[in-house]
Amino acid sequence: MECFLQYLDDLDDLYGAIGLVWERLRRTLLKLTSTLLVIAVGASGISLALAHPPIALATSTMLFVTLLYRSVTVPSSRWGISSH
Repeated sequence: MECFLQYLDDLDDLYGAIGLVWERLRRTLLKLTSTLLVIAVGASGISLALAHPPIALATSTMLFVTLLYRSVTVPSSRWGISSH
């Protein structure tokens, strides 16, 4: 019976180790994905500004106004900023 419990404990340790490796891999993939998305959005914004400056100005103004509106209407705790 003791060997069976030790076997189950070893399986539990293996499952935990695989979970730790998976979490590190998942975080790395999320960082890579977000970095690629930031680069893609930046490149598309630059190409839009070079190809159609008035549309780029209108788009950036709408995004800026949206961010300003959000900063005024959403409580600071939702932005991760403490009021202390």
